[in-house]
Amino acid sequence: MKEIYCIYRNEIGIAFQWKRDIAKNNSGKLQIVFRDMGFYLSPDDVTDFYKCVCHAREFERCADCRQDKEYRSILLRTPADKVDLAVNVYELQQIEDLIEGTLFQLRLDKYLNQLCRE
Repeated sequence: MKEIYCIYRNEIGIAFQWKRDIAKNNSGKLQIVFRDMGFYLSPDDVTDFYKCVCHAREFERCADCRQDKEYRSILLRTPADKVDLAVNVYELQQIEDLIEGTLFQLRLDKYLNQLCRE
């Protein structure tokens, strides 16, 4: 864990940047890892991913699907054009939290960096 800068984490995953990328001023991309997948994304990609999660939440209203937490009945699009994920309600909620927390922290870091330059 010494090689990474943790941006945000929750029960399902973690968002981080490699310290070697930050040192090289290649800090634009970050890694979001959950379940057994990792996505290497730009901040704009993370925003797009959040929009995909919000869109998927519109279709998770099925009462039977909510009761069975293991049933992966929700199709979640990702910023990768050829990759969609089947997730359950709990995973979708956790992914939403992971991405919201990541976006919040990225915006806070950007704001604080701008403040410190002045």
